[in-house]
Amino acid sequence: MAQAPLKFKICLVGEHEVGKTCLIKRYVFNEFSESYLRTIGTRVTKKQLKVKHPDTKDDIPVQLMIWDIVGRKGIRGLLQQAYFMGAQGILAVCDNTREDTLSDLDDWIDGVHKITPDVPTVFLGNKCDLEEKQEISLNEIRSYASGYESPGAYLSSAKTGFNVDMAFDKLGLEVLKKVL
Repeated sequence: MAQAPLKFKICLVGEHEVGKTCLIKRYVFNEFSESYLRTIGTRVTKKQLKVKHPDTKDDIPVQLMIWDIVGRKGIRGLLQQAYFMGAQGILAVCDNTREDTLSDLDDWIDGVHKITPDVPTVFLGNKCDLEEKQEISLNEIRSYASGYESPGAYLSSAKTGFNVDMAFDKLGLEVLKKVL
């Protein structure tokens, strides 16, 4: 008999237009669109995967319930209690072409920690494919993430898929470790 998957609530946080929705579409559906569609409210997408048990190396079936929320500051305050309640992992996303989106993650992470303290958080600097427009380096993201005892900080591109699967899978593993 197949083992029922463990279900983990994963929330993406970050300012508007950093690519949260595009990262989810790339990870779950392997799709990318140049069109910008603003997230209205909250959207939940599911992804099934197998995560290696950190000790036994057995494959553990996991279902990530990936929550995408509007990135506008005024609206997120209204939703954050319901959005962050029960979160088991956070993917904190900044836009490498907009330096302010890295420091803006403080407000997002503080909001999460008020409701769900001690949640594993992986940091992504998205849009690394736009090389000529980069304002944030990987070292800056890693330095920033170290202040939150993050298990990882990476560059990514929802457009090309670079490091997208790896970041979500890493977060899934960190959540599994915490649950076990």
